[in-house]
Amino acid sequence: MMIKGVNPRLARVGLLAGLALSVALPALAQAPDWPTRPVRVLVIASAGGPTDLVARLVSDGLSRRSSQRFVVENRTGAGGNIAASAVAQSKDGHTLLFTNTSHSVNRALYARLDYDPVKDLTPISIVAESPMVLMVPPNSPYRTVQDLVARGRTERLRYASAGNGGALQLVSLLFLHAAGIRMEEVAYRGSAPAVLDLAAGRIDMLYDAGITGFASVQGGQARALAVSAAQRSPVMPEVPTIAEAGFPAATFSVWQVLMAPSAMPEATQQALQAQLAAVLAEEATQSQLRTLGVDRIVGNTPEEARRYVAREMLRWEGILKEAGIEPQ
Repeated sequence: MMIKGVNPRLARVGLLAGLALSVALPALAQAPDWPTRPVRVLVIASAGGPTDLVARLVSDGLSRRSSQRFVVENRTGAGGNIAASAVAQSKDGHTLLFTNTSHSVNRALYARLDYDPVKDLTPISIVAESPMVLMVPPNSPYRTVQDLVARGRTERLRYASAGNGGALQLVSLLFLHAAGIRMEEVAYRGSAPAVLDLAAGRIDMLYDAGITGFASVQGGQARALAVSAAQRSPVMPEVPTIAEAGFPAATFSVWQVLMAPSAMPEATQQALQAQLAAVLAEEATQSQLRTLGVDRIVGNTPEEARRYVAREMLRWEGILKEAGIEPQ
């Protein structure tokens, strides 16, 4: 029935607007009242490293957009499993995990975990991706990746890692697999002592995070042969990518991800991701991330992040199996 004196076209517009509002109201009414207290963000890395610095930048941004603070706690050890287990088993609804590529390999590296990396934790969003730098001693005879590989086919060279599941080991294994060579692994407590041994010529190869790797090169402690990412770095654009060097299968980026217990309601996950995406869209945040060596800012949806992590898990399980690394 049409009300007398009302333009029929305007009436139809009003009706459609009313219908749209009636659809939107339940969604608004269901918007999560979260957080209701400070949120703990457990970071798998020690303070001062790339993952920790990105986690603190993101947590500060989320704090600005919330009525509650997002507080970083560094919980290192066991390839990130100590922090991951604590978040998976948390019941307060206000504990999150900030982890990285190592999360995708723990199921293949550890025979016993007291949590399920897939069932007990859910990705909120992939935050960023960063390159690694393939480096050799500054006085070595290797000028290209091909030089290094050729020597590796006739001699048993040594490469640095920081233990099972760390980015240094993962990217090195990926490269060695792509090149079809083997090297002796030398484990360090992080990249800093490894750089010292590289500079002294006690090891032959080291992959390091982009920001610290380029600093070592610029400081004369190493020579860069390639970056692991798909694009050249704007910091040192003269250094080729690993694909340009002839090994596209060794392309690798360290990624960081914000995760939550799987019990977190879907609406809360979506709201948290929206706030994170808003933080990552800020010009100041992007500038700071670039300074930290990030070459790709992501901020994808929970569903996209779940697919991303699932693909990475399958990829690394295959690589570790072929490398002969068994769960322990």
